[in-house]
Amino acid sequence: MTTVRAFGPGRVNLIGEHTDYNDGLCLPFAIARGVTVEARSLAGGRVEARAADLGEDDAFAAGDPPRAGADGWRGFVRGTVAELRAAGFEVEGATLRITGDVPRGGGLSSSAAMSTALALAFMGLAGGRGEDVDRRALARLCSRVENDWVGAQTGLLDQLAALFGRVGHALRLDCRDLSIEPVALELGDWTVAVVDSGERHAHASSGYNERRTECARACAELGVQSLRDAGAADDPGRLPAPLDRRVRHVLSENARVDAAVDALRAGDMAALGALLDASHASLRDDYEVSVPAVEAAIARCKAAGAAGARIVGGGFGGSVLALFAPGATPPPDAVVVEPGPAARLLDAG
Repeated sequence: MTTVRAFGPGRVNLIGEHTDYNDGLCLPFAIARGVTVEARSLAGGRVEARAADLGEDDAFAAGDPPRAGADGWRGFVRGTVAELRAAGFEVEGATLRITGDVPRGGGLSSSAAMSTALALAFMGLAGGRGEDVDRRALARLCSRVENDWVGAQTGLLDQLAALFGRVGHALRLDCRDLSIEPVALELGDWTVAVVDSGERHAHASSGYNERRTECARACAELGVQSLRDAGAADDPGRLPAPLDRRVRHVLSENARVDAAVDALRAGDMAALGALLDASHASLRDDYEVSVPAVEAAIARCKAAGAAGARIVGGGFGGSVLALFAPGATPPPDAVVVEPGPAARLLDAG
């Protein structure tokens, strides 16, 4: 009997929000918190899964995962099995125990943490180690799970961050060609921390999908394939509201990603803080994904001395990321985050 454990990390996106599904730029990093899946081979071709933190169970035939009842975490498990089999991977019966310490709905991508951990666990049961798999292809597979089984039309930011995380580095992701450039995150005595707003969010039921639809409408109006192709010549001002604001956010956010890379390379943390503030203003006013609980969390971070703070994740709740200068103390409920390693198998036996 084979037993494996796989870990998928959550992620923090330093800057570059709602740009991934617009073929844009982002700057995320994997974190130490995430989801662990313990998997054990099981005869009979059935998958029996338990979400230990929720005290919930699921069971289905590995050869034909049903869509009926595939809500919440069950959608991730069933979808991962179905997508792996469709991609030609051997997926047989298994028992799964799923645990995690990344907040669900907190904007730290517990979803990508789960899907990458599940995929690597099933691959581990089949004899793979995870190092020999095409991780860009695996990111696409995990994204299909979230898009087609869970109902959230996310891009590839979260999955790529989880699968390519690197200790001590953020990742400049170009979501058009999927190129990945590590950028050293040398903070010195500065601190990056995350504060939970207390407002839960879920991509599939929030305004996230609506924003994707609006971006597609803007592309149609401008006659471009993606908003990455919209430029100064495609003046967002000629679009009807709110499409003009959506385009303005995406274009300005792409520029802020490269400005943040320059600031990190120059060691200019004050400039990075100003970019975080500008990103949040754009997300609040042009993309309209903030809510009162998020604004209250931003205010608490600024009152504690944050040099910059912004909403992270899909919005409509979740967490706030803040950059604190030396000597500033984050709020008591803040979680300090640092770049951690990628999703991986922890052990096998």
